[in-house]
Amino acid sequence: MPESLVTIAYIVAGMLFIASLGGLSAQESARRGNLFGIAGMLLAVLATMLGPRVTSYGVMAAMLAMGGGIGAVLAARVEMTAMPQLVAILHSFVGAAAVLVGFASVFGPPAGLTGVEARIHEIEVFVGVFVGAVTFTGSIIAFGKLQGVIRSKPLLLPGRHALNLGIIAACVYLATQFVGVEGAGGHAPVMPLVLCTVLASLLGIHLVMAIGGADMPVVVSMLNSYSGWAASAAGFMLANDLLIITGALVGSSGAILSYIMCKAMNRSFWSVILGGFGADEGAAPAGGSAVPAGEVKSITAGETAELLLDAKRVIIVPGYGMAVAQAQYPLYEITKILRDRGAEVRFAIHPVAGRLPGHMNVLLAEAKVPYDIVLEMEEINHDFPETDVVIVIGANDIVNPGALDDPSSPIYGMPVLEVWKSKVSIVLKRGMASGYAGVENPLFYLDNTRMLFGDAKKTVDALLGELKSDGGVAKSA
Repeated sequence: MPESLVTIAYIVAGMLFIASLGGLSAQESARRGNLFGIAGMLLAVLATMLGPRVTSYGVMAAMLAMGGGIGAVLAARVEMTAMPQLVAILHSFVGAAAVLVGFASVFGPPAGLTGVEARIHEIEVFVGVFVGAVTFTGSIIAFGKLQGVIRSKPLLLPGRHALNLGIIAACVYLATQFVGVEGAGGHAPVMPLVLCTVLASLLGIHLVMAIGGADMPVVVSMLNSYSGWAASAAGFMLANDLLIITGALVGSSGAILSYIMCKAMNRSFWSVILGGFGADEGAAPAGGSAVPAGEVKSITAGETAELLLDAKRVIIVPGYGMAVAQAQYPLYEITKILRDRGAEVRFAIHPVAGRLPGHMNVLLAEAKVPYDIVLEMEEINHDFPETDVVIVIGANDIVNPGALDDPSSPIYGMPVLEVWKSKVSIVLKRGMASGYAGVENPLFYLDNTRMLFGDAKKTVDALLGELKSDGGVAKSA
């Protein structure tokens, strides 16, 4: 295939990727968006394989088969609850690829560039390796935190900001020793690039280690942005237009999403990226002035069923606990029963619910919950005062009233779902442990709050059984 046709194919593939992002912006068009993305990737791979730069198909076919096989197995076996970890580790692959492409550019045959073009190429290589190394190690640490292998509590070293600045300054110095300097065999010197890789890898580790568990959804989004810029840098190194385009799309969209999520938490972007917030998930509630007073009021599945059957308006707030328990399927059946009885049932989604942007939306769509009753926080928050019953399943920090009225709370100022304004709030939890931010929740002690303790899946199953039972209400009364 002539180079001109390859360029045209890349432009069409880039347009398909843009259409894919547009489709993924809404639940109703998400399936179509995925199809556009698949079509664009197939076109890009075919155009690359048939292009004039490929002279041997054996190795490429073997790598495609190996990578495609691994991807297919992962897609089939990984549960939705583990999707954040999978996304994080996939980001690390992109970072590693950028680093390897950079070193290949140095060790490979000379590119035949001279003067300004050669200097620009060397800058591309150095920046690509730096961003790739940060992405690689940072993504591995994010995977470890999400998987529970590494504690979610932030690691706050003394003078950590000065340490980060020192590493960046050292890498800038190493760039002056790499760009425009001729080494052995006409190549740029390798040692400055090796040292930059080591320092950037340490920077990636340190940056993500300093970020607490409560900020991990933003971190995953930001690492997505890093991986995009790393791919774009690899595109510049390889003179591949499609990699440049798609990398820029992923990098910019990831950065925009990270900004939106930070705004949803009423926190600055830099305060998240530089870390220092959050505690161990499931730890004992944080003490201090934020510790609420009051008595916890428990409720049974039968009593909950009675309240739901009497309610005209119900809002369900899902959290990561629902995802872990896979409770969305019986929850859909509960929703269907209540709607068939004439009740208005809707779902309220906080922007940082779960550990991945859109995590709750995907889980509910997987259980066939209608898109039109799944609403974002700003669409539904004003409806809580007119709501009879709110069911909170496995969520904690996103329904914490301390975020609005307790200046001493670490999450003060973060917009939350104001469930306590409803007539009755029923919280499904295993126990009284704190959420992912390690912050006590005064909601549990309010007069109109009831705690339904137990595993979310078993509790929701019991609640479904009560609703299905003809005598369920009578037994509860």
